[in-house]
Amino acid sequence: MAGATGVLGHRLVAELDERGHDVVGLARDDAGAATVRDAGGEPARGDLLEPTSIEAAIPDGVGAVVHAATAIPTKTKTTAADWETTDRLRREGTETLTAAAADAGADRYVQQSIVWVARQPDGGHFDVDSETHTDRVTASALDGERIAATAGDEHDLDVVNLRGGWFYSHDGGHTRQFGEGLSNRRLPVVGSGLLGRSDATVSLLHADDAATGFAAAVEGDATGTYHLVDDQPVDLADYFSEFADALDAPSPMRMPGWLAKRFVGADTVRFLTNGFPTSNDRFRRDFDWEPAYPTYREGIDAVVDRWLADGTVERNGGEIEWQG
Repeated sequence: MAGATGVLGHRLVAELDERGHDVVGLARDDAGAATVRDAGGEPARGDLLEPTSIEAAIPDGVGAVVHAATAIPTKTKTTAADWETTDRLRREGTETLTAAAADAGADRYVQQSIVWVARQPDGGHFDVDSETHTDRVTASALDGERIAATAGDEHDLDVVNLRGGWFYSHDGGHTRQFGEGLSNRRLPVVGSGLLGRSDATVSLLHADDAATGFAAAVEGDATGTYHLVDDQPVDLADYFSEFADALDAPSPMRMPGWLAKRFVGADTVRFLTNGFPTSNDRFRRDFDWEPAYPTYREGIDAVVDRWLADGTVERNGGEIEWQG
């Protein structure tokens, strides 16, 4: 497994270990190795951008290989340079990992992608058969899917391209940024239109459910492209409002996208104002999977409860105070 130390990765290592699998997780340093070991896996030193290290890290006779490695920037205002490592992991990393999987005799290969490679120009509902529409941030994800599919044909690998929804979790950097922003009234609802009144509808996924979904893809027989999301797309304004309520924070303000670009840049505004509502129906059917958090409501409550339990936030009277 590549990406074994990330928000999705360490959960997936633990999930597969609990299901009785022997999991080898790639790690680039001692801290990463400890994360893999703590999750129940066996760490192996390897870097997807150093092909020789991957060849040595993957044991012969491995049953399945998973690519869940990204380097998504946490900066609010990103540039092309901030996405360079993720682009390389999706393209070069997929070429390296599929080749190593074939050399090791793997039968199955699971590739992480994102549902918004296929979002529609009008922001309407779409499925896995819909035409793709990428931008400079998402183009490499679709390239990774195509590289994996081609490798499957060339090397007789059973390939699953798993497009995930917008992840959130108590330990996700962006989730904490949003929580703090809502608490401090610095995170507006960014909408399209002159006054920013038109909301994007998005498909979300708790990272715990992402892990059980990827585990199901590893163990299953079906192949192809699937959308892994929760059961209910949500308007951005409703999502942020629910999040604010859970934190006893004030209702978020609104800001039109044309104005928000000055503060957060074009990449973030494009993401927040171009909807990507889709469905998990096909994945549920073919892999007998269902989310533990079927909607954002249950998931956000779980995130805030975890923050309160571990001391990330504390209630002081009627207000939330962030710690550390």
